[in-house]
Amino acid sequence: MDGPRKPGGFLKPRSGFATTAIHAGQEAEKWKSAAGFEYGRSGNPMRNTLEECLAALDGGNHGFAFASGLGAITSIVAMLSKGDHIVAMDELYGGTSLLFRNVISRLGIDVTFADITDLGVLCNALQDNTKMLWIETPTNPLMKVVDIGNTVRIVKRRGPILVVVDNTFLTPYLQRPLEFGADIVVYSLTKYMNGHSDVVMGAAVVDEQAVAEKLRFLQNAMGIVPSPFDCYLVNRSLKTLALRMEKHRETSMIVARYLERHPLIEEVMHPGLKSHKCHDIAKKQTAGHSGVFSFRHAGELEHSKKLLSGLKIFTLAESLGGYESLAELPSLMTHASVPEQLRTELGITHTLIRLSIGLEDAQDLVRDLDQALHYAFNDTDIYVDHLRPSQIRPSVDHIRFPGPASDENVSPERPPDN
Repeated sequence: MDGPRKPGGFLKPRSGFATTAIHAGQEAEKWKSAAGFEYGRSGNPMRNTLEECLAALDGGNHGFAFASGLGAITSIVAMLSKGDHIVAMDELYGGTSLLFRNVISRLGIDVTFADITDLGVLCNALQDNTKMLWIETPTNPLMKVVDIGNTVRIVKRRGPILVVVDNTFLTPYLQRPLEFGADIVVYSLTKYMNGHSDVVMGAAVVDEQAVAEKLRFLQNAMGIVPSPFDCYLVNRSLKTLALRMEKHRETSMIVARYLERHPLIEEVMHPGLKSHKCHDIAKKQTAGHSGVFSFRHAGELEHSKKLLSGLKIFTLAESLGGYESLAELPSLMTHASVPEQLRTELGITHTLIRLSIGLEDAQDLVRDLDQALHYAFNDTDIYVDHLRPSQIRPSVDHIRFPGPASDENVSPERPPDN
């Protein structure tokens, strides 16, 4: 990320990011010869082009494309050996959690799950045989933020532990973990990096040659590689990444501000909000937040189901990062594979809704949420208990939707209550 901070205190996006996304790895000369390519699984011109661009966007020396995000994760973990130990964030993407709990553990690699936002807890989780630290930041779905720089410094004092950061939620446009000392950055390119909901793919970016050589061998030996056409589609999508991320960031702040002021919403988990407990850490290492965030309402499971069924523009789906807005219930969808007791301990309850804000107009998304909340709660005592007479029904007609602005300044404003 670049020097001076933008209004609101977040880092500025890296200068020239959009230019790099359009031109890195795109030299026309490379298409004049097939020299250097012997087998499709081992490499092809389109995959190499994409990998060069991915590395450039993250400020790394080496990029690797995989058939899926979990394929990338599997290949990274395959660098370890039987008897090694991983410390992983206790709150992970459901697919990663399932892989670590039900597959990796059977291969003789131990995994300790810990809340590594607490550096004391992290230190206690490290063991003599710890070889890898697995970070998701922000976490999924509770949006906790890990201080990457401080975490790396603590871990590296204990030995040569590889620090892996899943940067899927923010992309290199908003956060570049290698700049804070991470060894490997991993992505589900399926999400924001592709952004068109038409590709399944993963990636990893590294700086050090020794790590790159291990990953390159595993990428080829395990065969978890994408097709040239899918690489073409993601390469196409990267050219609009900067534009799309700005729109996601701006609209998600408007929607989050609306929900934060709604009397039926108990908590909004969006690191761009000043009310978020990790807001200051987010400002230190990111250029803002993307379109994915969560909120907790005042009802029960039945209200979650009714709210989700009442949405007209948001689509009920588990993915994120595309042009269309999505909504889901993590406890029964993306994180259903997480043990129920752990879900409860983490706070992944039946009243937690996760949104992925797309590229639609902010006004339409706010109005859709407003009518769905009304539909879900209108016939219940909860609705009356949480709203004063002047707020039944809270209208969005008086919300002022500002134009482009900083994360701190984008907020729908209601007139004062009478």
